[in-house]
Amino acid sequence: MDERKKALPIGIEFFRDFKLKDYYYVDKTAFIAEFLRTKGAVNLFTRPRRFGKSLNMNMIKSFFEIGADASLFDGLDISRETELCERHMGKYPVISLSLKDVEGGDFETACDSLGMLVSAEATRFAFLKESDRLQEEDKKTGWLLPADGQINSLFSQSGAQNK
Repeated sequence: MDERKKALPIGIEFFRDFKLKDYYYVDKTAFIAEFLRTKGAVNLFTRPRRFGKSLNMNMIKSFFEIGADASLFDGLDISRETELCERHMGKYPVISLSLKDVEGGDFETACDSLGMLVSAEATRFAFLKESDRLQEEDKKTGWLLPADGQINSLFSQSGAQNK
């Protein structure tokens, strides 16, 4: 009998690591089914600091994102929801931004950092320009790739000032 113990997932924020690196995991995937059934127009996920917000968001991304690895969910609560899995797993482009990745000693530097983060995330979806599910008008406007300074110009237009 293998007496090897699983590792504790301290600081782990990527859902795939639980399966691939064999960490202990408290199954929270039933949350995905609850999320789909409640169908809120806006969903706010609040938890105290160090309480798994990043991990839960990554779990949601891992489930919904195009090209999802269904094996990550084998044996977990959501895998018993076969209809939901067939209808939703791996079916959507998922935009995922974490503000903890935005750095800057002043407002302008932080805005530039945010702009780079948004640009990097948008670049992942450049393939949508070839999709028949995207409207032609959206393909022409180039909404996928923000121009340099777009974040700062949005703040300027809204009346926010650099402080």
